[in-house]
Amino acid sequence: QVQLVESGGGLVQAGGSLRLSCATSASTFSIAAMGWYRQAAGKQRELVATFTSAGLISYADSVKGRLTISRDNTKNAVYLQMNDLKAEDTAVYYCRALLYGHEYWGQGTQVTVSS
Repeated sequence: QVQLVESGGGLVQAGGSLRLSCATSASTFSIAAMGWYRQAAGKQRELVATFTSAGLISYADSVKGRLTISRDNTKNAVYLQMNDLKAEDTAVYYCRALLYGHEYWGQGTQVTVSS
């Protein structure tokens, strides 16, 4: 069983920044894919940014140039630096990991951007 714990969410004004963290109980070296998704109220969960199983980085078009995913394998953690936040970024942000064919999700962290 892999545990994912997100932190760093909160309330921020439009144009502001936040940094989300996801700590995992598994070694990030062994995780095939790991990244961030979000779900706004009344909408489906969507990809924000992820390290793919091929070792690449993929971003949603709506966040390119503003959000940056990174990882620290020494800390078994993945981060999401969010700059120039917009009201439409308001959502619960989830960390996801794919390990040996199994999918794991964190509990989510709320990000609210006031306009």
